[in-house]
Amino acid sequence: MASKPLHELPPEARTGLDDRHWPEDGHTRIPYWVYTDPEVFRREQERFFHGPTWNYVALDCEVPNPGDFKRSWVGDTQVVVVRDKDGSINVVENRCAHKGALVCWKNKGNTKDFTCPYHQWNYDLKGNLQGVPLKRGALGKGGMPKDFDNAKWGLRKLKVHNRGGSIWASFDQNAPSFEEYCGPDVLGYVDRLFPGKPGKGLRLLGYSRQLIECNWKMYFENLKDPYHATLLHAFFITFGLWRADSKSESVPGTDGRHGIMVSRNEGKKTSDATTEMARFKGEFELADTATVTPRPEFEDRKVVGLTLFPSVVLQQQANTLGMRHIIPRGPKQTEISWTFFGYEDDDEELQRLRLRHSNLMGPAGFVSIDDSEVLTQCQFGANGAENEMAIIEMGGKDTEAQDHMVTEVLIRSFYKFYREAMGF
Repeated sequence: MASKPLHELPPEARTGLDDRHWPEDGHTRIPYWVYTDPEVFRREQERFFHGPTWNYVALDCEVPNPGDFKRSWVGDTQVVVVRDKDGSINVVENRCAHKGALVCWKNKGNTKDFTCPYHQWNYDLKGNLQGVPLKRGALGKGGMPKDFDNAKWGLRKLKVHNRGGSIWASFDQNAPSFEEYCGPDVLGYVDRLFPGKPGKGLRLLGYSRQLIECNWKMYFENLKDPYHATLLHAFFITFGLWRADSKSESVPGTDGRHGIMVSRNEGKKTSDATTEMARFKGEFELADTATVTPRPEFEDRKVVGLTLFPSVVLQQQANTLGMRHIIPRGPKQTEISWTFFGYEDDDEELQRLRLRHSNLMGPAGFVSIDDSEVLTQCQFGANGAENEMAIIEMGGKDTEAQDHMVTEVLIRSFYKFYREAMGF
C-alpha cells in the first residue's frame, strides 16, 4: 500500500496537499490539519476506503434469507449487502449505472431484484443489469443504440469475504487475501469473536447509531488509546472493567494500521494506582451489580478491543459483543453504527447479560457517552489550530508492542503507517 511522496508525483497528480508537511518528529506528532483538510479527506477515501483494504459492511445474520438486504457504507460510499438465491453474499455500490440515483432506498428488507426509481433500470441480486424500459423505443422511435450492451452497465461489484459470519468488502478486486491483510495476531482475535463453528452462529441483538462532530480518525484513535480509558471512564475504573493496574497488552497489528488492546475484568478494588485516577469512585455502589459483573465466556479470560483498519472496532467488553462501524461524514463528522450480537448457543441468562452490558456502550452508554463529548471537544480544538500538532509520547517514542496500557504506542504505530500511505 506504499505510495509516492508528494514531491515525486507528476504535476497533474499534485493538489493543495503539496503545501502540507508532516512535523519533523514523525509519528510522535499529529498535525491537526489531518483532521480538518477536505483534500486530506478526499485522498483518504481514494487510498484507504476505495483502495486495497477490507471494510466491514455487515453480519451475515442480518441477511439470513435469499433476497434479504442491508444498506451499508464503505467510507462515504453507500453499498448494499444482499443474500443471493444460492445463499452467497453480494456487495454492490448503491448507485444506478444510468444517472447515479440510489437503487435501494430502504435500510433493510427483502427483494427479488433492485429497480432504480428514476428510469426503472432493473438489476438482479448480483448487480447485473437485467432490463432497460423502452430500450427499443416506442412506436418505432427512440430507444437505446443497437450496440448498447446490458452486460457492461451493471452496478459496481465489490470483492466479498465472509469470516465466521462477519462480512467484509473491498472496492479493489486485487486486494490481498483477508488473512494476509489482517496478519496472524489480528486474525486470531477476529476468529475468537467469529469462530464459525456449529452452534456458534451469530444472533443479532440490536443496533445503535450516532453522529459525533469529529474526524473519523479521532474515533479510530480513541480505540487505540488504552491510556485514556483508565482515566476518563468512571464506570471502567470504579468497577474494574478496564484499569491501568490490570494485566494488559498493547499490540500494533500489521504495519501499524490495525491495533489490539487487551485487559482483564478484575472487579472493584483499590490500589496505589487509584490515587491518580480522579474519576475512581470508591464509595459508588450499584443496587444491581449485574451491569458490571460479567460472566466468563472466553477461555483466555481476556477483554479485547480490536481496531481493524479502516472501518471498524470489534468490541468485546464484559459480555457485550459488537461491531462499531466507522462511517466518515466529511472531514469533521463521523457516524458510528453499532451492531450488537451474541451466539446461537447462548443460554437465556447470557443473552440477558449481553443486553444489560450493552448499556455500557452506544450513544448514551455509561462509558461511551464520555468519548462522544471528549472527541467533539478535540475536534473543536483542531479546527482552530491547523498549524499546531498533538504530542503522542506516552509510553515512549517507539512502535513496538508493550505489556501495559499507559501508552500511546498503537496511535504512534497507526500514524507511522498513515503518513507513508498518504504520501506525506
